[in-house]
Amino acid sequence: MTRPTIHCRRLLLPALALFAIEAAPALAQSPFTMPPAPPPQAPANMKAGDGAILAMARYGNEGGVINGGLHWRVYADKPDQAGVFRLVKEDHSAQPTFVLPAGNYIVHVAFGLASTAKPIQVGREPAREVFEIAGGGLRIEARVGNVKIATGQVSFDIYQGSQFEQGDRRPLASSVLTGAIVLVPEGTYYILSKYGDGNAVVRSDIRVQAGKLTDITVTHRAAQIMFKLVSKRGGEALANTDWAVLSPAGDTITETKGAFPRVILAEGEYKIIARNDNKVYQQDLTVIPGVDGEIEVLAR
Repeated sequence: MTRPTIHCRRLLLPALALFAIEAAPALAQSPFTMPPAPPPQAPANMKAGDGAILAMARYGNEGGVINGGLHWRVYADKPDQAGVFRLVKEDHSAQPTFVLPAGNYIVHVAFGLASTAKPIQVGREPAREVFEIAGGGLRIEARVGNVKIATGQVSFDIYQGSQFEQGDRRPLASSVLTGAIVLVPEGTYYILSKYGDGNAVVRSDIRVQAGKLTDITVTHRAAQIMFKLVSKRGGEALANTDWAVLSPAGDTITETKGAFPRVILAEGEYKIIARNDNKVYQQDLTVIPGVDGEIEVLAR
């Protein structure tokens, strides 16, 4: 297992758009103590028979208030004839006030991929409800040596649990881009980092803590290599060439086509196969981490 560089911090940042195959909100700063809250006040012009619930969320039992990136949903507490819990209200505010007819409801609040729900009772007097979400943030980048890999060349899949656990699992988040913040429940995860379309893949186990943004730096031992099929050294590249990269065992790592294809390969030994005009040419290749370059295959 490759050990990534991990930094945890508590942040105070404005909320961004929620991550659901897109960028997520940054974590709110927390003093990790709940500030004294004034008594809840009923909204003006409330109808007879209505009550008010002032909702807020915090990071776990003793964490600070979450000040953005929340998605609130209020449901009826009993299913209808079709067995569906009817959605009554929805809100994206940090601390919404729900005005509802007196009765029982279920409130669900999501913070990225972390969420919680609980039943509430709406009465004549306004009440405050605090929801505890044990969620944290995860922001990932990748490097080769000391050089950051550009956005678009690397992506990340995030799985729950350790990479060493048995069984097939679906990723919680797929194709996450460099710098995107993903909000997840507190716990252990592993990251599958894919650099290019070849075999440059790194798996890393990490731990996410509630109320903290965990910065992960994944190090790839790989390089970018450009291929050219030439009739002589330094000559013009031949067009319409099919390329295959094979492992020492003969397994196909990647295939591509063109006069100047560029592939990203993990550190190691390879055999390069070029096919052009019904002829096959080959050459050995050694990839050194961080040493990008080009290889000329002679058509003879």
